[in-house]
Amino acid sequence: GLAQAAIIATPHRLHVPVALEALQAGLHVLIEKPLASEKAEAEKLLRIPAIRRKIVALMFNQRTDPAHREIKRWIDSGKLGRIQRVQWTMTHWFRTESYYRQGGWRATWAGEGGGVLLNQCPHQLDLLCWWFGSPRRVLGFCRYGRYHRIETEDDVTAYLEYPEGTTATLVASTGETPGTNRLEICADRGRVVLEGRNLEFLRNRISARRYSNTSQILFSQPRTDRIIRAFPYGGRQHRGILDNFSAAIRRGVPIIAPAREGLNSLELANAILLSSHRGRPVSLPLDSSAYHRFLQAMIRRAVR
Repeated sequence: GLAQAAIIATPHRLHVPVALEALQAGLHVLIEKPLASEKAEAEKLLRIPAIRRKIVALMFNQRTDPAHREIKRWIDSGKLGRIQRVQWTMTHWFRTESYYRQGGWRATWAGEGGGVLLNQCPHQLDLLCWWFGSPRRVLGFCRYGRYHRIETEDDVTAYLEYPEGTTATLVASTGETPGTNRLEICADRGRVVLEGRNLEFLRNRISARRYSNTSQILFSQPRTDRIIRAFPYGGRQHRGILDNFSAAIRRGVPIIAPAREGLNSLELANAILLSSHRGRPVSLPLDSSAYHRFLQAMIRRAVR
C-alpha cells in the first residue's frame, strides 16, 4: 500500500526541510534528534497546520531508559521534594578526528549548526527539560575546537537557573577520556545519583528544610536511608521509539517524545551557545531571530 510515514535521519540542517515535505505529502514523521539546528527552523515546522493532523515524533530514545523513567516518576510524584541543585558531568562522548571527517557536515555551523550540544548532548538536554522544565536563564562557556580540528564547540560548561530557584550545572566534552557520565540531583528529601546502571537515592528521613528549621543540635544533619536500584537493561531505546511511533499511528497511543517537546532542548542548546558568544547570561524564551543572526554569522566566518 501507500507509504504512511517517513523517518528522517539526514544531517541536522535538513531535518526541517525534509519534514515539511513529508508532512505536506500527508505522511506521519519521525525525526532523528535534534528537532532542528536552530529554534527559528523548529518554529517554522511547528507552525504549519499539517502538524496538527499528523503524528510528529522525535528519536529521544533515552526517555525509554528505565533509570530515566524512574527519575521522572520520583520527581513528578514529589518523592524528592523541592529540587535544589542538579549537576551533570557528561564527558563520556570522546570522539576521534576521523569521526569528524565523516561526510564533511559534522561539527560545521552550516551542516550541523553546532558541536557537542547539537550532536551528542540533545539526549541529556531533553531529559533535563523532561524532568525539570525549561530554565529561565542560561550562562554558557563554549570552546570551539579545543580538542579537534573543527569549527564548533567540543567543550562546554553551562549554568542554568530555574524559576523555582533550582540551579543546574552541565559539563560536556568530546575530548576527554576516560570520560564521566554522572548525574547528581540534590533535593529537599535527599540526593539522587545516577552513574553507570546504578541509581542511588540517599533519602533524608526528615526533609532538609524541616530539619534545619526544627533541630536544636549544632552541626547535625538528618539520618538517611540508602536506596539503590540497579538497571542492567537500558530499555528499548530506538526500537521502543519506533514501536511507539507505529502504535501512535495505528492505535492513537500517546507519543513518548512529541516534536513540540523537542523545541525545549533545542532552545537550551541554542541559548548556551549564544550566551557563550555574548559573554553574558541569556534569558529564556530565547529570541530566535537573535540566535539566527548569530548562527548565520558563524557560518559566514567559517566559509572564509
